[in-house]
Amino acid sequence: MEHPENSAEYAGLQVNSGVEQQSIVNPYLQRNRYKRRQLSVGDIVEGILKGDVTILSQAVTLVESVNPDHQKQAQEVIERLLPYSGNSIRIGISGVPGAGKSTSIDEFGMHVLKEKGGKLAVLAIDPSSERTKGSILGDKTRMEKLALHPDSFIRPSPSAGSLGGVARKTRETIILCEAAGYDKIFVETVGVGQSETACHSMVDFFLLIQVAGTGDELQGIKRGIMEISDGIVINKCDGDNVDRCHMAATNFRNALHFFPKPDSGWLPQVLCYSGFYGTGIKEIWDMIYSYIDFVKDNGYFDYRRNEQAKYWMYESINEHLRMNFYNNPLIQQQLEQAEKVVLAGQKTSFVAAQQLLDDYYQHLKK
Repeated sequence: MEHPENSAEYAGLQVNSGVEQQSIVNPYLQRNRYKRRQLSVGDIVEGILKGDVTILSQAVTLVESVNPDHQKQAQEVIERLLPYSGNSIRIGISGVPGAGKSTSIDEFGMHVLKEKGGKLAVLAIDPSSERTKGSILGDKTRMEKLALHPDSFIRPSPSAGSLGGVARKTRETIILCEAAGYDKIFVETVGVGQSETACHSMVDFFLLIQVAGTGDELQGIKRGIMEISDGIVINKCDGDNVDRCHMAATNFRNALHFFPKPDSGWLPQVLCYSGFYGTGIKEIWDMIYSYIDFVKDNGYFDYRRNEQAKYWMYESINEHLRMNFYNNPLIQQQLEQAEKVVLAGQKTSFVAAQQLLDDYYQHLKK
């Protein structure tokens, strides 16, 4: 750019061009110097068995990946670690949003690590946005004590559209954590209230957290989730809320008598506690361990584990068929056209879906 100050009428004044801005990146930096080494299946298995938290985290990321190559590698890892799994107590924790699940897990975890020792893994499931598909993954920030404990492992995961309040790969993650030596595992759901069957099908004890004094108490007595609960605890039993909590506990106990007796033969207990002040935590753990001893003595513990394995076999088949259908090249070509036909009102959704399935079956026969 030519400066007017350099013209003849300003003979005694001269403005020089500025110095070119230097790059902020070090020109001697070797970009590939810090490239992460790709771990083999053997490296991952060895690292997990040694209890390496970094490798365990990478393995969980591998399991959650939708990349077909990653899925294949993850299945190899899980298959090799399967003999080292199954030696933990799996506890599912659910409740309405704001019931204090994360705060309670912090207190539950610190208590059991202090009293029983061992290692604790927390698999916190965070809801994914229907618009952006993203998740906040902020549950760990509410577990301040466990986050600093050397024997705890907290892994937030997005629900990624999965029903049942858990992520699709939570069961595989449980196997990885058990192989790494974690003998107590918490699965915290997103708190959706009624669609908790998926979480129930992967844990040994299902704990439902309720709150009192928030309005209609009948809203907390939902048949679907009450029937699958092995224990019900009422949080925030402190201050002026103590009487309301005990009244709610009485209502829940009365309601449980109208439900069919669980297959385990165990009548769910109802307890009150305060997650904020840490009172009543010991009684909850006593209830959990009493339940575990009870179902192990009558054989229901092993029966439930076997039923869960069968359930997830069928779930894996369903997921594989679904992915195979949508990744089929022919279906990918026809889906957009089928959408236009349905939106234009030329075909119903059911007819369009049936035609897509018929074309898919015909393509498989070729």
